[in-house]
Amino acid sequence: MVCNGQKKKTLCDQSELIERIHLLDSYMQNNDAKIVDLLCAEVSFGHSNGWVQRLNNFKEDFTSQKIRYNKIIQTEISECKEYKKVVSIRRKVKVSGTYKNQDFEMVLALLEIWRKEKSVWKLWSRQSIKINP
Repeated sequence: MVCNGQKKKTLCDQSELIERIHLLDSYMQNNDAKIVDLLCAEVSFGHSNGWVQRLNNFKEDFTSQKIRYNKIIQTEISECKEYKKVVSIRRKVKVSGTYKNQDFEMVLALLEIWRKEKSVWKLWSRQSIKINP
């Protein structure tokens, strides 16, 4: 990470994984179908309302554009733990978009579990919690 022209030590020294996380956010924001290439077959998404979404549900919702993101901005990575070929990351993102024709804007706290499969990082699990101001 470069800040004001100086190299700064990052919390998560996994540049390849950080790149995949940025790709995930970018694909989600741009509604890009390539997002599924970043996901494990058994991925699960836990939402603030308690709903757990599996890959097939995610694909259906993503292609139907039920949820459309206008902007996804990562504001923080607060924790990064690595064990063998698994990394857990806690981060915060500010998101805005449209859900069922209703505009929304919120900050989410995320816990993501990434697993290395055949030398490639893939999202295995993601839990999001809405942070109230």
